[in-house]
Amino acid sequence: MSAERSAGLLRVEEALERVLEGAAPLAGELVELAEAAGRVLAAPVVATTALPPWDNSAMDGFAVRAADLLGATPADPVRLRVVGEVAAGHVPPRAVDPGTAFRITTGAILPADADTVVPVEETDAPPGVAELPAMVAIRVAAPSGANVRRAGEDVRSGTAVLERGRVLGPSAVALAAASGAARVLVHRRPRVGILATGDELTPAGQPLGPGRIYDSNTPALVVQARAAGALARSFGIAQDDPQVLTERLAAAVAWADVVVLSGGVSVGAHDHVRDAFAALGEVAFWRVAMQPGKPLAFGRTRAGRGGDRADPERPVALFGLPGNPVSTFVTFELFVRPFVRALAGRPAASDRRRVSAVLAEPVTKSPGRRAFLRVRLAADPSGSGQLLAWRAGGQGSHVLSALAAADGLAVISEDVPGLPAGATVEVWQLEDEGR
Repeated sequence: MSAERSAGLLRVEEALERVLEGAAPLAGELVELAEAAGRVLAAPVVATTALPPWDNSAMDGFAVRAADLLGATPADPVRLRVVGEVAAGHVPPRAVDPGTAFRITTGAILPADADTVVPVEETDAPPGVAELPAMVAIRVAAPSGANVRRAGEDVRSGTAVLERGRVLGPSAVALAAASGAARVLVHRRPRVGILATGDELTPAGQPLGPGRIYDSNTPALVVQARAAGALARSFGIAQDDPQVLTERLAAAVAWADVVVLSGGVSVGAHDHVRDAFAALGEVAFWRVAMQPGKPLAFGRTRAGRGGDRADPERPVALFGLPGNPVSTFVTFELFVRPFVRALAGRPAASDRRRVSAVLAEPVTKSPGRRAFLRVRLAADPSGSGQLLAWRAGGQGSHVLSALAAADGLAVISEDVPGLPAGATVEVWQLEDEGR
């Protein structure tokens, strides 16, 4: 056991398990289908109609009785009297009698007693002509059921077409609409309030004073929260002043389901997060065996704090992340993203695509801590089919350029001090990072 492990560092899995305890999905809300993309169903979608609702034509052609086509060939076609026409959206005026045919368009209701549709290409009728022919010569003995879509062959009325927990994409939305649903019950989007701390921080775009740096954590966390499926709102920058921090935190708690604070979670003289969090509820401060990012705070407020929240009786989750920007990014990825996804009704397990890659260079790391190295990926030029991974730049927790250049996070076990070139590693790809 490493010295750091014995000093009380939690494994990543232990910390995540504690974070996800009780992370139940948020209540459902009815939304219009057009607004449902990416949302998770909180209840099944039940078809109010069959699909198709009635027997209909799969082709432009002629609706006939298969019994009338026996023996039809190109050399010896069967001639039928055309008694009418039915187009999509209209009801056939009568049945098809023996020896007759209806001209029909794709999707139109099949007339009674017709059991076959002959494509216009298999007849002597000129395509695209509006005038209805008196007779049609059919050159093929089409069997019963040819080019006919049967009522309910896709979906039966009253059946669940989409189950609870389904993430709604374009195809699922199309199926819900075709089944008669104008609105669907989906889990509410988690509200994530973002708050940065530190006297040194200045919002981007404003003049920098002596000793100041621009706040990169707030805009990054807002984007990360939205990418995880949340509604995100910045509550600005809190100075290293207990009263200011408490006021900003209270404003965030009054609106959010989750509050993510960056900076001030260490044990310095100007780190006031512990007291501010503790005043609101039960909060644990951990050190996690990971690199970058080691200090982490997590807890929940006491229930019933009211405010402008969608569910005022539900406790608000509180996350305190390290202030260094790369540490903030990675700890959000490992702990906040799964939590937010769980609130939205998605599986809490990481949704990041994981691939194997071969290190193109040796890497080292701190002993006893799992490393998440920022790497670039490329196909092996030898044609082996393997992916090669290079460090995207410096691995310090302040090196944002390497994070911006990275295709993913290479995971190096806490049990090794490093790995040589040629070693195989797991890489979490960052697909929603604009690449």
